Formats: sequence, structure tokens, C-alpha cells
Amino acid sequence: MDPLASPAAPDAKSLPSDHRRARWRAWLLLTPMVLWLVAFVVVPTAILLVYSFCERDELGRVVFSFTWENYQRVLDPVYLRIFGRSIGYAALTTVICVVVGFPVAYCIGRASEAWRQRLLLLVMVPFWTSFLIRTYAWITILKEEGLLNGALSALSIVHAPLDLLYTPSAVVIGLVYAYLPFMILPIYGSVEKIDGALIEAAHDLGAGPLRVFTSVIIPLTLPGIAAGTLLVFVPAIGMFAVTDLLGGAQVPLIGNVIQNQFMQARDWPFGAALGMVFMLLFAVSYGLILRFRREETA
Repeated sequence: MDPLASPAAPDAKSLPSDHRRARWRAWLLLTPMVLWLVAFVVVPTAILLVYSFCERDELGRVVFSFTWENYQRVLDPVYLRIFGRSIGYAALTTVICVVVGFPVAYCIGRASEAWRQRLLLLVMVPFWTSFLIRTYAWITILKEEGLLNGALSALSIVHAPLDLLYTPSAVVIGLVYAYLPFMILPIYGSVEKIDGALIEAAHDLGAGPLRVFTSVIIPLTLPGIAAGTLLVFVPAIGMFAVTDLLGGAQVPLIGNVIQNQFMQARDWPFGAALGMVFMLLFAVSYGLILRFRREETA
């Protein structure tokens, strides 16, 4: 047998069979995730969609019909203002999280291996405590006789307690605190992958710190920024616990309205229509972020 001869080609009949077995194995591995998506995403969304086209009778019971009335109510100026307010609060929260979270993520990503793990642990520590407990802690901090006003008065910075609790500022503080780790972690993942030689090469070519930051660091971390923006912006639109506890239900967002329709007003069809519009906002936000990432990487 010639040792230089090329190896025999695989049997044409056995090749499709091998491919079929590989496909079946792949589908078996994906089965748990597919079942989870069907049970907790597809089915609830389908139920929500059906309810959004229903109506209530005189007794408040849901009548299965087909009507656009619920979506027409969504276009009421009152609810449009709430949608606009929700988007504004979510956008402000996202911007603050980027401004605050990027330096933190960059410092963690460029730190030594030993310090990196410790700093990441500090970012993850808040997740060890219940979200509601952390929100109630902010009530203790922001109230008139709370820790913040006490510290400011002790330092003679203010002469009268600041009215911080149950204000829009308290809502923004609560949202930023709740979602800041979701901005830090994706940006950290991008910063960790940056080759230090690229930054050194930019300095060697005469680029200053600002030019290196805008032309090298920012483009390389855009995937992390985009992922963090999606993880912060979309949940912040629908958050209702922070606005109820820190805003005193005086700054209603779309999440509060949806909750009230299901829990208090018992108007499930209209609440479902609001939920579907909220999902549409999520899809639009996701599409815009994907388009932005494609344009940046093109």
C-alpha cells in the first residue's frame, strides 16, 4: 500500500446517516431550552396576545372576542405620556449606568488577576440580598431623618433636611442602583478581551489619552456597552417596585399601570394590550441596538 496515497473517501451512504445522528444529538441537547422557551415565553405571550383582543362585560368578566378597543385606549394621551415618561426614565438610567459603570468595569478589567476576582465579588455582593430589602434600605437612606440627611447635616452641608424620598430623583437613584451591575458586567467582559498591545501601539504612534479612549477603547468595548444598554434599558421601562417604594406611587411608569390593570382594576384585556405594546418596545430597542452594532462593526 502506498503510504503517500490519499486516505479513502468516506462511504457516501454512511455520511448522511452520520449527519442525521449529529442533528438529532444537537436537538436533544437543545430540548430543555426549547421546552423552557415554549413554556415560559411562547405560551404566556400567546395568552397575552389573545387577552389583548378580548373585552369585559358588565360584570367585569373577560369575554373572548376580537376588538381593537384595548389598543385604541393605549393611544390615549394619558397613557402615551406614561410611555414617554417610562422611556425617559429608562434612558436616563441607562446613560447614568454607562457613565458610572464604564470606569468601574475598565478598572476591574485592567486590574491584576488577583484583584480582578475581588473587585468582581464586590460588584456581585448586592445580588446576595433580596431586591426588596435593598430597596427598603434606600428608603432608610433617603428619608428626611435618614442617613444621607444626617450625614449632610453633620458636615454642615445643608441646614434643613433634603426632600429626596418619594421624588423622581429617588426613582432614578433606585433604578441606577438596581441595574448598575448589569451594565458593569458586560462592559467588563469586553474590557477583559482588549489586547494591551493595541493601547501601547496607539500611544507609540502619538495618540494622546483622549484619542486612545475614543478611537481604541470605546470601539473595542462597544459590544459590552450595547449588551449592557439592552440589559438596563428594557427592564427599567417596566420596573414598578422601585417607583412604588421610592416614588411613593407618585411617578407611575408603564410597569405600574400594567400591574394596576391586572391586580386592582381587573381589566385584564387592557393590561394585556399594554403588555404587548411593551413587548413591541423591547423588540424595537433590541433591533436598534443590533443595527447599531452592525454599523459599528462594518
